Amino acid sequence: MKYLPLNPEIFIRNRKRFTGRMEKKSIAVFNSNDELPMNGDALYKFKQNADLYWLTGIEQEDTMLILFPDNPDKKYREVLVLVRPNELKEKWDGRRLRAKEATAISGIDNIVWLDSLDGLLQQWIHSASGIYLNTNENDRKASLIPVRDYRYAREMRERYPLHNYKRSAVILKELRGIKTPQEVEVMQQATDITEKAFRRLLSFIRPGVMEYEIEAEIYHEFLRNRATGPAYGSIIASGDRARTLHYVSNSEECKDGELVLMDFGAEYGGYCADLTRTVPVNGKFTKRQKQVYDACLHLHRYAASILRPGILLADYTDKVGEEATRQFIKIGLLTKQDIKNEDKDNRAYRKYLYHGISHHLGVDVHDLGPRVTPVTAGMVFTVEPGIYIQEEQMGVRIENNFWIGKNSNKDLMKKIPITAEEIESLMKQ
Repeated sequence: MKYLPLNPEIFIRNRKRFTGRMEKKSIAVFNSNDELPMNGDALYKFKQNADLYWLTGIEQEDTMLILFPDNPDKKYREVLVLVRPNELKEKWDGRRLRAKEATAISGIDNIVWLDSLDGLLQQWIHSASGIYLNTNENDRKASLIPVRDYRYAREMRERYPLHNYKRSAVILKELRGIKTPQEVEVMQQATDITEKAFRRLLSFIRPGVMEYEIEAEIYHEFLRNRATGPAYGSIIASGDRARTLHYVSNSEECKDGELVLMDFGAEYGGYCADLTRTVPVNGKFTKRQKQVYDACLHLHRYAASILRPGILLADYTDKVGEEATRQFIKIGLLTKQDIKNEDKDNRAYRKYLYHGISHHLGVDVHDLGPRVTPVTAGMVFTVEPGIYIQEEQMGVRIENNFWIGKNSNKDLMKKIPITAEEIESLMKQ
């Protein structure tokens, strides 16, 4: 790993939160993700199962976690399963974790090698009445690939058909939505690295630069500051391409007079940052560009002010939509007649703001967290309104990350330049 060692209390506390929600005499089993084939003998870069990482901090493949708080044998109430180090494999693929190293990362004292697990696990299962199994139940999931979590669930049901099976995801969706102060410290580090990359860009962007060159500057700054890399595919969209929400080609020239929308964030210690800024390619907003930018910034600040404990995300989105309507009338995108004639199921403002305003952020960019219950203190959300104008071939989006507090929110990106005046001043320098 490139990042400095994290405090294992992060993962110790996360496990305590999970086991505190388990039913009596139940065992929970978590698996790592698959190593996925690419082409030939190559593999895609391994990415750990987010739930397993949240509970252990272990990024190595073929890892398992077994939690059995009521195990009659106290030694095996918390077990980390690792692949046994193999000298020949290490010559090809690099060093694997030793038991003491894994304990230092995770805070788990009892390490069992994968090749000796079966006999032990069978005894534990026979002592348990319920089995928690994990599945990727992110509401945004679209893939139907039968990943290891689902294959393992099928195998367990075939082998132990009379046990009472439970979904870990029900508990994890609630727990992962609430970030501990230790987790937010790591997210702040990811954010600070992202800030450095953005400030680097303000002195780099100019007419004629290619979108992929901007992307390269971002990656350079991430890696030199110990980030694992980008938290997601960076969006570098100049001109009319900024209206494409997930534009990732990043292949075109940034031209004089255009804006360039940049949506990127560093991953550090397994946690993500998610920033969007829109800047003038030549360092100076036109009068119209600034008018639209300031309207977007107003929406950003308004949304951040009402994203408070107790509000439902649906009501929050509606309130931002109402404010967007007022702003779009003000800057000439909508008329009062447009509002009078609008379809209540497809509001007029949706022509220029056609995505959600906020999502949970954490180990995943679109992190687990409840979406139909009220916002709760401890959650971390993005706030990212945008304005996309087809007739003017312009797209503007502004995004910061907020930790929701009981009395006030903490803007994790408060030090990152955000006003048009700040951006122009830094680009001029």
